[in-house]
Amino acid sequence: MALKTRHWERLGNGGLNFTELGFGTAPLGNLYRAITDNDARATLDAAWDSGVRYFDTAPFYGLGLAETRLNSFLRDKPRDEYVLSSKVGRLVQPCAPEYRTGVGKWFDVPCRREHFDYSYDGVMRSLDHSFSRLGVDRIDILYVHDLCAFSHGSKEMSDMRIEEFFQSRGYDAMRQLRDQGVIKAIGGGVNEWEVCQTLAERGDFDLFLLAGRYTLLEQTALDSFLPLCEERGIGIVTGGPYNSGILATGAKPGAFYNYDPAPEHIMERVRKIEAVCKAHDVRLVDAAFQFPLKHPAHVSVIPGGQGVAEATANAAAANAEIPDSLWSDLKNEGLLREDAPA
Repeated sequence: MALKTRHWERLGNGGLNFTELGFGTAPLGNLYRAITDNDARATLDAAWDSGVRYFDTAPFYGLGLAETRLNSFLRDKPRDEYVLSSKVGRLVQPCAPEYRTGVGKWFDVPCRREHFDYSYDGVMRSLDHSFSRLGVDRIDILYVHDLCAFSHGSKEMSDMRIEEFFQSRGYDAMRQLRDQGVIKAIGGGVNEWEVCQTLAERGDFDLFLLAGRYTLLEQTALDSFLPLCEERGIGIVTGGPYNSGILATGAKPGAFYNYDPAPEHIMERVRKIEAVCKAHDVRLVDAAFQFPLKHPAHVSVIPGGQGVAEATANAAAANAEIPDSLWSDLKNEGLLREDAPA
């Protein structure tokens, strides 16, 4: 099966070809529940068979497990046929079981403890460890991981980590790796567009993986960040297009929004969006997947998946036909910003 692709280039180095549907590997790190190696491989095989050629991972996902599971999967794949990104800023180090990071979040994973390190040496060590776990000879994109209040607890701590990243020369390490051709692009993998904008204003970044902040439910990134990306040729990958699930499941009891049970005002808004989708005979999940790609800075959307059914469903969402009138009606109902490209 073929998926639509988008070419990104801003540096004159040939750029990268993204499939509009990518694959985020956090769920393959046994996020919230354990899956077997065979199930993980079957999920990756299903994604590849559906046409996916962009895979994103990180040392933090499963404390190394996601990268390790990608190793055997990618081993027989022609290296020029896919785009691969990983992240820096979080080193995972061996520890006793009682000190393991993410108990209750990551299941049946190696005994590792995360250590935030945004320094020059930390970036270099992290990349070296990722190469070893992944078993590849090239990583295309390197994102600095989670320089955000969501991960560090407050805006003040986020600001401190951003300052650490620049002052301890983690940013210099990433630029050096790009300038030497070790990687093709650098960016940030972050949960808040405001942090991405700060990084873009302070440095020379190519791509941002922004989780859950430009979706059918959230478009404030249009205020200033996305126009800045267009101006500078910065590409955007959207992670979490379903806002933790509610835009895939709909406003059903127990639906999640941004990692927590959805509040009533979000449930009501989703009900209204669902009603417009139903009037156009469009599934909510299809509209949620395709909406970010209407913005010209976007290159890929990367929902995760822990099973073959989810990988197949993601491909169906990517290939669904959606009439332009859906977006117009969402705007007419005040459910989508007027300035959202559609």
